[in-house]
Amino acid sequence: MDQNFSIISLVLGASAVVQFVLALLMAVSLASWTVIFRKYFAIKSARLKTDDFEQEFWSGTSLNDLYQAAINSARQGSPLQRIFASGMREFLKLRERRLDSTTLVDGSRRAMRAAFQREMDVIESNLSFLASVASVSPYVGLFGTVWGIMHAFVGLSNLQQVTLATVAPGIAEALVATAIGLFAAIPAVIAYNFFARDIDRLAIRFESFTEEFSNILQRQVAPHPQGAPAQDAGSMTRPMSAATGAR
Repeated sequence: MDQNFSIISLVLGASAVVQFVLALLMAVSLASWTVIFRKYFAIKSARLKTDDFEQEFWSGTSLNDLYQAAINSARQGSPLQRIFASGMREFLKLRERRLDSTTLVDGSRRAMRAAFQREMDVIESNLSFLASVASVSPYVGLFGTVWGIMHAFVGLSNLQQVTLATVAPGIAEALVATAIGLFAAIPAVIAYNFFARDIDRLAIRFESFTEEFSNILQRQVAPHPQGAPAQDAGSMTRPMSAATGAR
């Protein structure tokens, strides 16, 4: 390829507006890749920590021990662990007031739902940025292309004879903006779809755990038939005795 048609030569020979569009798209692309890598490792960490907590939860460890561990590792723990801690904290507070079982479970479920929303806000952070890059970048590149072509034709109007050799450099300079726009948009849309799928899976796991843990608390505080041995609600020894084999 002739040196005049290299990418660097085309960018340096473009108009100021096209150069500004190219610089903007490159900056957006760099920010997009930064978000992609950070989001990938954040979601992977959340998934692995959630696996570890679920395994520990269903292994039969006492709820009190799980709660103490969740408090001690609030920042480093999994999102699911923090959801559990919120529900357990509210349950213990309401139980001290000796409320009925329905109020206890409902209060704990509401606390877990609020914690669920907070965790999802953190996990979904910057996802909208990727969606914006994926949808806007091609149009920004197209704007640079249209402006570059318009600038090229204005320059050609002063020439007496126009040939392909005189038209090609200006058109090539303008088309670079579209190429850079696609370069920024394609990775962003692929990453957005990939992350959205993983986040939906995590959300389903969090919601399922919320309902399962609510059922466990319901059994802990449910009234027992007359004559049946009552379970000590204060001990909270096992999350669910049959759950280990069921899962």
